[in-house]
Amino acid sequence: MSEFGDDRTVEEPLRRSYASGTSEVPLLGDTIGADLLRTAGRVPERDALVEFATGRRWTYREFVSEVDSLACGLLRAGLTRGDRLGIWAPNRAEWTLVQYATARIGVILVTVNPSYRAHELEYVLNQAGVRMLVAAEGFKSSDYVDMVERVRPRCPELERVVFLGGDDWRELFVAADPEELARVEAGLSADDPINIQYTSGTTGFPKGATLSHHNILNNGFFVGELCGYTERDRVAIAPPFYHCFGMVMGNLACTSHGAAMVIPAEGFDPAAALGAVQAERCTSLYGVPTMFIAELELPDFERYDLSSLRTGIMAGSPCPVEVMKQVVERMGMSEVAICYGMTETSPVSTQTRPDDSLERRVSTVGRVGPHLEIKIVDPETGRTMPCGQPGELCTRGYSVMLGYWNEPSKTAEVIDSARWMHTGDLAVMDEHGYVSVTGRIKDMVIRGGENIYPREIEEFLYTHPDILDAQVIGVPDPRYGEELMAWVRLREGAVDLTAEALREFCAGQLAHYKIPRYVHVVDEFPMTVTGKVRKVEMRQQAVRLLGLEEQAPSSE
Repeated sequence: MSEFGDDRTVEEPLRRSYASGTSEVPLLGDTIGADLLRTAGRVPERDALVEFATGRRWTYREFVSEVDSLACGLLRAGLTRGDRLGIWAPNRAEWTLVQYATARIGVILVTVNPSYRAHELEYVLNQAGVRMLVAAEGFKSSDYVDMVERVRPRCPELERVVFLGGDDWRELFVAADPEELARVEAGLSADDPINIQYTSGTTGFPKGATLSHHNILNNGFFVGELCGYTERDRVAIAPPFYHCFGMVMGNLACTSHGAAMVIPAEGFDPAAALGAVQAERCTSLYGVPTMFIAELELPDFERYDLSSLRTGIMAGSPCPVEVMKQVVERMGMSEVAICYGMTETSPVSTQTRPDDSLERRVSTVGRVGPHLEIKIVDPETGRTMPCGQPGELCTRGYSVMLGYWNEPSKTAEVIDSARWMHTGDLAVMDEHGYVSVTGRIKDMVIRGGENIYPREIEEFLYTHPDILDAQVIGVPDPRYGEELMAWVRLREGAVDLTAEALREFCAGQLAHYKIPRYVHVVDEFPMTVTGKVRKVEMRQQAVRLLGLEEQAPSSE
């Protein structure tokens, strides 16, 4: 049986943009805690967790002991199944202990973005009804203690705040009671909500995607399966834990296979990431494209011994072809995978396979994952598009979130009556089921009636010898409605790049209407903490830079 849900082979063509992924490996029906116990019973002396910066490490036996001690401490503190506990901290070993301790007892983990300011923290604590907050004292320039004290009087359901490293934190670890944990576990279901992740809204406040054990445990497991993970793998997890990339594709993929979770640093540091790979002999490295670009650009890149790397995952935003090729050639990640997904789908919907050709791995986001369905539809009519024609990518299956926390109307806007999650992403599926994501529907530029997909132009700009990174946006134009603007980061030593010079480079290579009218050279792009480029903010800045306020719609 093929991954497309029938006896068709991968090379037999599809007629329409629909694919379903089947597998001889069944879905896991366990809670996250039960799965962790099974792994620890199988590989008790293998490394479970390594914190590179401090040298701290835990075997699976030791890790479960710490998790169970913390889980019992949370029970003693009065938390019960369905209560919400917030975690506000950078990537630390303690973060992971909290992740698994809450899962052991059915407490819903609310992951708080480390870059949040006071008003965002207040919103999340109240919207989720958080009873306990576990937080670092600060991160980078953020003083978490001060912000917590400011918002706490306005958060009536917040009963207790515990700062990592303090006496309150240490007191949460008590002697584990196996009988008590067994009684609690007997009352849990794999379909219970276990995690609320707040998606970064471009306007208004973020929405809390509510995910179950079944959602995220299976997604982490099957991502790991397609990466070929076993207990011999060691995964350097550079993306933040508060996001699915870190805690699901990273942590849960590891613990469901007995692999080691390696934390390079609290926040992303390219030297720490490569240092962790070298010191811990990591077989897999994770990151968004901007992270891999930073690693490849290190002046002393060649001194790192990366010979242990076999695979890894590049995801989170569109992956430039040239960067992917360098990751394979210079970092030795011959089996590196591209994943596509979103928080609301736990997150991965499509993934490339190790035996995919380099061409398919650099030009697509792979095929549908096991036990999932995807289709490309006309955003206006909902009709499934023929292969090769662009439309909105939709996903259905075990990975689709339970809904947005306490926001049924917002949930109904993205999950239709047939349980299809509408991603808002534009994509094309070829006749063999491989998907190429061309951008967000809202990012599509309409210039003089022509639909332009920025991703296509960005990929071409990467071939310019002086361009390190490129992002293309639409800006208001009185004649054409929108015009193209390229934001570029230049390689070290490159001379300034003018709009005229870039147009000359594009002439004869791109259709005239796809050639950017404006060029803006920057040192960095506006980014989210997960490394995604904030094109909404870029457009807002561009309108001011170009003096186009009169042409800009009020929503911008």
